[in-house]
Amino acid sequence: MPAVLRVALPVPLPSLFDYLPPAAGEARVGSRLQVPFGRHRLVGVVVAIEAEAAVDGGRLKQALRLLDDDALLDAELMQTLAWAADYWLGAPGEAYANALPLALREAKPLPPIGDEYWSLTGAGQSAHDAGSRRGGSKALLALLAGGALGAQELGERQPGWREAARRLAAAGLLERSERPPPDRRLPPSLAPPLNDEQQQAVAAVGASFGRYHPFLLDGVTGSGKTEVYLALIEQVLARGQQALLLVPEIGLAPQTVRRLRERLGVSVEVLHSNLSEGDRARAWLRARAGSARVILGTRSAVFTPLPQAGLIIVDEEHDSAYKQQEGFRYHARDLALVRARALGVPVLLGSGTPSLESLANAEAGRYRTLHLRARPGAVRPPQVQIIDMRAQRLEHGMSPALLAAVAETVARGEQALVFRNRRGYAPVLLCHACGWHAACPRCERPLTLHAGRRQLICHHCDFRQRVPAACPACGAGDLKAQGQGTERLEEALLAQFPQVPVLRVDRETTRRRDSFEQLLATLGDEQPAILVGTQMLAKGHDLPNLTMVTIVGVDEGLHSIDFRAGERLAQLVVQVAGRAGRARKPGRVLLQTHQPEHPLLRSLLAHGYAAAARELLAERRLIRLPPYSHQVLLRAEAPQRELVEAFLAAANAALPPDDRLQVAGPMPAPMPLRAGRHRGQLLLEAASRQALHAMLRPWQVALGALPAARKVRWSLDVDPIDLY
Repeated sequence: MPAVLRVALPVPLPSLFDYLPPAAGEARVGSRLQVPFGRHRLVGVVVAIEAEAAVDGGRLKQALRLLDDDALLDAELMQTLAWAADYWLGAPGEAYANALPLALREAKPLPPIGDEYWSLTGAGQSAHDAGSRRGGSKALLALLAGGALGAQELGERQPGWREAARRLAAAGLLERSERPPPDRRLPPSLAPPLNDEQQQAVAAVGASFGRYHPFLLDGVTGSGKTEVYLALIEQVLARGQQALLLVPEIGLAPQTVRRLRERLGVSVEVLHSNLSEGDRARAWLRARAGSARVILGTRSAVFTPLPQAGLIIVDEEHDSAYKQQEGFRYHARDLALVRARALGVPVLLGSGTPSLESLANAEAGRYRTLHLRARPGAVRPPQVQIIDMRAQRLEHGMSPALLAAVAETVARGEQALVFRNRRGYAPVLLCHACGWHAACPRCERPLTLHAGRRQLICHHCDFRQRVPAACPACGAGDLKAQGQGTERLEEALLAQFPQVPVLRVDRETTRRRDSFEQLLATLGDEQPAILVGTQMLAKGHDLPNLTMVTIVGVDEGLHSIDFRAGERLAQLVVQVAGRAGRARKPGRVLLQTHQPEHPLLRSLLAHGYAAAARELLAERRLIRLPPYSHQVLLRAEAPQRELVEAFLAAANAALPPDDRLQVAGPMPAPMPLRAGRHRGQLLLEAASRQALHAMLRPWQVALGALPAARKVRWSLDVDPIDLY
């Protein structure tokens, strides 16, 4: 009797699909198949194998071919992914697809896991000798003239080398080869001595090796959390096991890779979206084979196979980048905890500003808290000062006190950071004559002026238009830029300090791969400079000569409708402030505000993040908001507002009666129109997670059956962190 394969396919449907086994090969749970699906052929993952009697096998289609002789996903990952799809209400196929790099979601054989090497052909050596190439091609030929080099080393020595390599290979000047990965153990660098708190943290986690135990490493910015990570990973390597380190941003990866490699003396596999798909697949497969001992990655790296797992670390655990906001809406921090439990290993959550969820878990005894209160090597914590902006004459949003502090800093040969979490030149372009302002026709929100490009851009839907020469409403030529973005601050600071380098670090200046690292590399350790940046500069970067930080737009976080705004502002202030005075020079932090008496700012100033977080937790507990309640957000959007309203009304009516459930809505989303689509939402809340989840799957099925559901795009977000 032939078996029936239950297959997860990468489609947004909450079900598995049944197929008969392919003609050749024996499918296993966790292996990939190519199957017919409508008029397409899709690659899916075998989730279960059942006897034919369990289903009507007579009408089933046969799988086309088996792609893996052995299971690609092991039992632990299969179990974890099934749990994750159920908890976050994801389509099973999307959950399983998330676990695989893109190159492994195609109907192709597995790529070899050897190292990728490039070398000159005979024609390439002649081209190098003749000097017939220019630019990146010439540089790459010169690099390879001394012998073949691996892709990782090429990436370090010539960022962006692949484009040149493709051109040269097409011309027959380069050739690519695979080599088995060598044992790359190098002499590790000498570790600095750990202080008492660091030693206690390492000892506590080390004592839990071999069993699940969650830890929260609560360390002030600059207290040496990374040294704790390194010491623990050294112990993991000594045990012959694997360590997974998650970081929230791609920009943190190159600096962290170098530090890990230099300290540990081993190869570090990296997994993030800026890598080529081939490199990601090879790194994933090396981890699966157990040859990759240290894996560093961003959110999706939480799905890395760990057959010899020893430790999972989540750095900057509070960061919202760990939450996937589209498709399968998992949270990598929470999934790391689930995986650590399944693997039987300790998990360490590190942050200088822990999330309120993690602090509540520690308070309830679910996590053990480890504290790092001292800043090794620093003279003292940075001095924080509030600048009252009321009744002051501002220069492009900067007060005289701020500009004077920047001048003093660069005069001493030191560096200053002016932080503004808004890119572009100005958030509004206004007609001074009639009051018209440039607005996005698809979002009904102001267009941001980007002066360098002479464009108006919507930061919500990327709508673009040229800057008009005159007001479209009244024809006046008196168009004024209102407010400040990083581009305008950069211009103003260049005019104010013409002899000092001014570097802008935001999404506009770091679009190219490795451009973030290249920008920071232009800063000498001893030269004066002014940095203007967004939250890209808020975490993880050590700039020894940076001694002053000023935050220009504090007030925006004090008046938000989002109940998480206070927590995020407190975290941002502390993280940005932590960039100052990380070496032996004292640091100074200036907060510009029109609300100098605001309780949150005063609490942060007087007692630090821990006290502010306790007050925020007390507020949340009092009004029963997360983490003391649990939420699910139903989002809907459609070209017409009436379609959204009809669907949400029907969804509300389909809710089972339950006194434990609180419902807010239906209501418009905080941003009711985006990219030409009307948006609305329904928020469910319950004190009991169990009670909330008990009704979710039946409700999800009921939503899919609603006639109004066919006319809207809708999604369910479990534990939402953004109500927009």
